[in-house]
Amino acid sequence: MPALNVEFSDRELEDLRQIAKERGTSMKALVREAAAADIARHRALQEGAEAFRRFFASHADEFAAAFPEDERSVRGEGRVA
Repeated sequence: MPALNVEFSDRELEDLRQIAKERGTSMKALVREAAAADIARHRALQEGAEAFRRFFASHADEFAAAFPEDERSVRGEGRVA
């Protein structure tokens, strides 16, 4: 399995040791769990943002009608900021 060397300050390393000890796990498992959780969170945020973009695009006319003051002004070349 590929590996990654990560550098920590002395304070961070001591904090990691303490947290791992409190949780009854290894530092390696603690760091891997934290990284995996952040990866899952990032993916979920990306998926949520994409779902919102699709929803907004499919209801653009409704949003425009409900919030006309938020619409960009229309000029000769179409919508512009």
